[in-house]
Amino acid sequence: MCDYSLHAVANRPAELAETLVSTKFPNTTTRGFSAPDNPNMAVCLRPGTELAFEDDVQTDGVIFRKKVRDRLARFRRIRADEPHQHHDALEFSNGMIVLLTDLVPGQRATVLQLPAKPIEEKPDVFAPTTLGHRLTEV
Repeated sequence: MCDYSLHAVANRPAELAETLVSTKFPNTTTRGFSAPDNPNMAVCLRPGTELAFEDDVQTDGVIFRKKVRDRLARFRRIRADEPHQHHDALEFSNGMIVLLTDLVPGQRATVLQLPAKPIEEKPDVFAPTTLGHRLTEV
């Protein structure tokens, strides 16, 4: 999924084992991921996607950059009930949660694992049906 603020940016889903780079997209106020060779296309992650960064992750602070002191993260959505807030976040193995839009641009990560695709609901094959027949004892 891509954050609400990236809806005007061309995007595609992430692929297993691909390298991504944190990016500030032109004409937007947000950041996300792109492929290193295509910085104008957002690469969207589904909740549960796992990433490994090349180096300890850094975020922008008010004055100074902050270090997360971790490299492994799982993508998740937060504050879903607040429609005009950023929702895309990374939860690191040390418990820290960071919004994607706070990542310092230029950080590289590899997609380690994609979440399972939801199973489509299928009609119950053995569901009883009403045929209008009455069973009688023999």
